[in-house]
Amino acid sequence: MNQTGEPALDGVHWAHFPHQADMGVRGVGPTLAAAFEQAALAMTAVVTDPASVAPAMAVDIDCEAPDDELLLVDWLNALILEMAARNMLFSRFEVGLDGHHLHAIAWGESLDIEKHQPAVEIKGATYTELKVVRDESGQWHAQCVVDV
Repeated sequence: MNQTGEPALDGVHWAHFPHQADMGVRGVGPTLAAAFEQAALAMTAVVTDPASVAPAMAVDIDCEAPDDELLLVDWLNALILEMAARNMLFSRFEVGLDGHHLHAIAWGESLDIEKHQPAVEIKGATYTELKVVRDESGQWHAQCVVDV
């Protein structure tokens, strides 16, 4: 898994794109699950450097939606809920998909203001610029704007 946001040799990476006062997050990977994992990593990178977050504790996440795009928003919002409820940040993700049912494990640690120096608080994943597509090379792209 690429931790820098730069494309890896296998094309797996995350990226940010600007959107007025909010931030776009994008994940790219050879599978839909990998793209969802990278989108989650991009979301962490809005708050802090993902490399600063130790994958010390595992949290199970399940969600379901009628299509891939809505599933991406549900997945990211489930992570945001866990971040807020547990006062945690996540840096490692393992996503499994069965149709439009997602089961994932997110690893992270408790938020430490000094260590993580959070830049913003993410309020929610939105439907703005929401897109989940497979490109001509076979890579999956999963993106949306998160409200900060």
